[in-house]
Amino acid sequence: MPTAFLAIGSNLGDRAANLRRALAGLAPDVLVEAVSRCYETEPAYVLDQPRFYNLVCRARTALEPIPLLHRLKALEVGLGREPGQRYGPRLVDLDVLLYGDVLLEAHELTVPHPRLPERAFVLVPLAELAPEVVHPRLGLTMAELCRRLGDTQHLLWPAPECDQALTLSPEAP
Repeated sequence: MPTAFLAIGSNLGDRAANLRRALAGLAPDVLVEAVSRCYETEPAYVLDQPRFYNLVCRARTALEPIPLLHRLKALEVGLGREPGQRYGPRLVDLDVLLYGDVLLEAHELTVPHPRLPERAFVLVPLAELAPEVVHPRLGLTMAELCRRLGDTQHLLWPAPECDQALTLSPEAP
């Protein structure tokens, strides 16, 4: 089964519980193998909203990229996400960052995620989880891409309270 790297974020409600439910809700179609630390991050693009909790997970799935995206979007809805402003507040947000070495440009999905190299809130946890994974389009490792961001301390902070909440028994979606 191919390896995919998925981003999960939340900035509404009990953010840690939302991440925990999202991780638990990926099964059985998506098997989570590893999870990065959780980071608290400033919002991007739309700044007048609460801070996010963000993490990245490494998973295996038999789903192809577009069916995987559909599965993630169905999970978001199942967890209570409602349509809203693009880049605005959301209960949960799941994105496909990488899917093996696949390069895909489709109407509804681009893999690797097109803004991955510029987004500290996913690149930092991804580089933590998989520093030697190579971006299939850019030919640089996640660690190299992360170094190109420079100092990110003003953009994201480890969230140990979230990490602790994620180690509790996962709740069903």
